[in-house]
Amino acid sequence: MATAIEASRNPLATVVMAHLKAMETRNDRIERKQQKLVLVRRLYEQGLRREDVINLFGFIDWIMTLPAQLETEFWQEYRDFEESLSMQYVTSVERFGIEKGKLEALLKGIALGLKLKFGESGQDLFPEIESIQDVSLLEAILEGIDTASTVSQLRQIYHSHTTDTQPEV
Repeated sequence: MATAIEASRNPLATVVMAHLKAMETRNDRIERKQQKLVLVRRLYEQGLRREDVINLFGFIDWIMTLPAQLETEFWQEYRDFEESLSMQYVTSVERFGIEKGKLEALLKGIALGLKLKFGESGQDLFPEIESIQDVSLLEAILEGIDTASTVSQLRQIYHSHTTDTQPEV
């Protein structure tokens, strides 16, 4: 049955495949990232209209969620693939929206992580963090929640980054 679905050029076949692959890779996030890339490449190869590609891509992205690090890897591999085709299906406005969505998701994850790991003292730190607009720094902070033993150690992650990136006078 899977080969008939894979052979189909019907956009609904991609929806079914995304669901099946999400179920199959529920416990293997690395394989999920690979299958997500396969499905996205399929959209391009089918020659679908731009609007259909964007809608189906949104569905695949929604159903095949990834941890932050793998999501970053996915987007890099996606950008590399897109550039190799010399096509740009994602406009600058859409990229801005995607970036804003990443920021919001990271901030939600950080807020939850701070609450769960550090309690009230972690929540007191959040107002400092939520003003940060650098996705890579927010990703480092999210990862730091796992490794830091204290709020002070976590604070050092973003304070050292901001002093490293300040221009010298």
